[in-house]
Amino acid sequence: MINALIISNIISWLAIVALFIVVLALVRQIGLLHERISPVGALSIDKQKLKLGEAAPSFTLPSLTGGTIALGGDFNKPKSTLVFFLSDTCPVCKTLLPVLKSVARRESDWLELVLASDGDENGHKEFIARENLQDFPYVVSTELGMGFEVGKLPYGVLLDESGNLTSHGLVNTREHLESLIEAKHLGAPTVQTYYVEKNSAEKNSAEQTASA
Repeated sequence: MINALIISNIISWLAIVALFIVVLALVRQIGLLHERISPVGALSIDKQKLKLGEAAPSFTLPSLTGGTIALGGDFNKPKSTLVFFLSDTCPVCKTLLPVLKSVARRESDWLELVLASDGDENGHKEFIARENLQDFPYVVSTELGMGFEVGKLPYGVLLDESGNLTSHGLVNTREHLESLIEAKHLGAPTVQTYYVEKNSAEKNSAEQTASA
């Protein structure tokens, strides 16, 4: 009986040690995957004529929430501008509204949020009231969407204080939206570009160190 109990304890401890080793191996693999996977940024469309760093087309448009909004390379502004193209019938757009409001509050010292769409103004006025969007400029203009070559929604365009195009792309998730802001903080056109250049620089540095 005692021998059986001893054997049982030994087997239990061996199983615990084996499980511990497996967990350590999994943690290591997760760490390696985390290093290899770059952050997912907004989905840019390469065929667009608008180039990052260039002056964006200029527009002066009335806002459904009052006043007018000036956008583009002809205007110098105290803050950068995030133009978020949406639709009052787009489910993904609606799910991102709380995130947009949060980003606008958090980054308000350097960023202005502008909502943009096209179609029937009365429908958008109802949408503004229903979603409590009165605090943000809201423009309805087909020309604006065409000027920024918006083909699919939701779509984000980030302009710097001089009206130059900083980053842009399809914004289907919170991560996509945050990537537009993060690219600005990193001083890069996109998050992907920043990490590609960083990894390339680290690789070149390692190769130079190895050859020295």
